[in-house]
Amino acid sequence: MKRIIFRWLKLVVLIYCLGGIAIYYLQSTIMFRPEPLPADHTYTFNQPFTELNLAWNAGSNINIVQFHAKDSAAAKGVVLYFHGNKKGIERYAPAAKDFTERGYHCWMIDYPGYGKSTGEFTEQRLYDWALVFYKLARARYAADSIIIYGKSLGTGIASQLASIRNSKALVLEAPYYSWPSIIDSRLLPIYPTNTMIHFKLPVYQYLQNISTPVIIFHGEDDSTIPFRNSKKLKPFLKPGDEFITIEDAHHNDLQQFPQYRQKLDSLLR
Repeated sequence: MKRIIFRWLKLVVLIYCLGGIAIYYLQSTIMFRPEPLPADHTYTFNQPFTELNLAWNAGSNINIVQFHAKDSAAAKGVVLYFHGNKKGIERYAPAAKDFTERGYHCWMIDYPGYGKSTGEFTEQRLYDWALVFYKLARARYAADSIIIYGKSLGTGIASQLASIRNSKALVLEAPYYSWPSIIDSRLLPIYPTNTMIHFKLPVYQYLQNISTPVIIFHGEDDSTIPFRNSKKLKPFLKPGDEFITIEDAHHNDLQQFPQYRQKLDSLLR
């Protein structure tokens, strides 16, 4: 009996170790799902836009799509939109109308390896590109005409940017406490994820250094980033910040709910 138990114990330990090794070395492949596009790919969006390509270095290109406000001549400002972890700008482009129809330009940036952006995908690179993105906007708009917006994965990038640069507001759609906390709470509670996961994206830490207003939207039925994970950010909000809970909402349908639309109306109009 002891021999059998020992054999099973060895098998469990082996599986645990192999799983941990796979997670450690394949984590980028598991957690991020870019859809690369050829450089000559032609975007076909159903609203006016301008495409920009900025050379970061010899082997890296930043691709940005600028969606124009409904009345460009009277635009109130710009929304810098940091999207989620799947595909690229083409997937998230429909969200631009929430801002362009309310009088704001909406600029979207693709991360390294996403869409037509190229280069090494690292956490520091995400932050560096976000700063370039902001400076591009700042060359045309005052800080109080810039809204920094993050969705899902993008909430960590947006929060870091808002912690070092001023804006009219930081808006977070379905944020997380930190990137390892998502992995820990949803998939791998048996592993020391905070040590294993290379990407940290600690939203909770950046919130403590943000002076501009913060608005958080999260659906109670979100199965991608659990509501309970986002709720841990509440202690780090300052007076005047808002945490808007949307009942029956999931990860990608917040725009369908009146609480979301009404808050955007008040913020943008």
